[in-house]
Amino acid sequence: MDSYAATSGNISTAPQDTTTVRIKTTAIFTCILAALAGLMFGLDMGVISGALHFIKRDFAVDDTTLGVIVSIMTAGAAIGALGAGFLSNSLGRRLTLILGASLFVAGSLVCSFAPGVGVIIIGRIMLGLAIGISSFTAPLYLAEIAPESIRGAMISTYQLMITIGIFLAFVSDTAFSYSGRWHWMLGVIAIPGVLFLLGVTALPESPRWLMMKSRHKEAESVLHKLTGNHETVTHIIGEIHDQLKTPQRGWHMFMENPNFRRSVGLGILLQIVQQFTGMNVVMYYAPRIFQNMGYATTAQMWFTAIVGLVNVLATFIAIALVDRLGRKPILVVGFVVMAIGLGVVSTMMHMGLHTPGQQRFTVVMLLIFIVGFAMSAGPLVWALCSEIQPLKGRDFGIGCSTFTNWAANSVVGFTFLPLLNGIGASKTFLIYAALNALFILFTLALVPETKGISLEHIEHNLMEGRPLRRIGR
Repeated sequence: MDSYAATSGNISTAPQDTTTVRIKTTAIFTCILAALAGLMFGLDMGVISGALHFIKRDFAVDDTTLGVIVSIMTAGAAIGALGAGFLSNSLGRRLTLILGASLFVAGSLVCSFAPGVGVIIIGRIMLGLAIGISSFTAPLYLAEIAPESIRGAMISTYQLMITIGIFLAFVSDTAFSYSGRWHWMLGVIAIPGVLFLLGVTALPESPRWLMMKSRHKEAESVLHKLTGNHETVTHIIGEIHDQLKTPQRGWHMFMENPNFRRSVGLGILLQIVQQFTGMNVVMYYAPRIFQNMGYATTAQMWFTAIVGLVNVLATFIAIALVDRLGRKPILVVGFVVMAIGLGVVSTMMHMGLHTPGQQRFTVVMLLIFIVGFAMSAGPLVWALCSEIQPLKGRDFGIGCSTFTNWAANSVVGFTFLPLLNGIGASKTFLIYAALNALFILFTLALVPETKGISLEHIEHNLMEGRPLRRIGR
């Protein structure tokens, strides 16, 4: 029976159905609005790629400075992610999202009106803090507020919004590239940022956070708005109350329990693997990559937009198959596809792209690499990092892996251009192709299959000391 349906047989069915539809619509709208934090995430990641060429031209900066402009955002995001746990616990999920949205708008405007590189870097730090805060808080808020029947879809929507944001940023960059107005490229994302900020102010607070702060009446009020069913509200309140009896003690567990250290270590390794596939290199520097393939500025921007579109569409492959085929097989296939894709790109660039046919074939192989990432390591690493951590240490474990994601992202963003200039495009892509081949072995040796396995069973196997690759059995 639908958990949102009224249970009394004395209530007429017509008003009951109307209420159920209204309540479901309210819950879905609330969750989608929160998931739009992912759109801000994607816009910020994607928008810088189109602006770098024009910033280099207008300020006569070198590639090292461009690397700083790219990577400083992810360094700020790492700091923001570290502080987000404290903020979301102290201020609440809603106010923390409002803070993140405000920083996003402010950072976008600072970059847009920047008279020099120094101010751009300050604006990028602000954007990084905003994204770090939001990337921690939005999935947490969604997990706590989404009705059970749509929770998985809503959390997946957050990941999808990131890819849509990247695509929209690439399209916007392409439109402004004809005039070379990089200030508009960096500033236009403030518009959806303002709309998101206004929307977030209308969100309810997380019932779980309200219960943590002993604000039970407010928690019940929020749940009534989302469900409209007294029995459902009573059931959820009871579940939250039971959950709160299990306090988070991640640092103590990490120091005392070697099995927990194994799960934290695996989460950290998974995020390092995700970043060193080379995907964000393409996201940040796509126009420069297409320039090395011999394309003019206009073609570079259009191909970059196509990269964003393929990234969006291929994400649906993971959403459709992850609960059918499992995490591990899809990861292995993804790393194989990525290794082949970048290996061919490296070979073609070593041989030289002398004809339009060779250029187009190399672009296709780069897009195949994008498909490999978007269907595997992109969404599945985040899923695995949350599934392998035991309940009492889940916040600590996920916090460590999230920080690692941004730190590794920063390293990749900063080192790509020096590699490109030092050893050339062909050898640079060969390094990433070899890493993806190595990640196949990593997946087979260490990554567990968690499809259809309860979190409690995974935790039991972990704490028994079973090998990491077997904790999902």
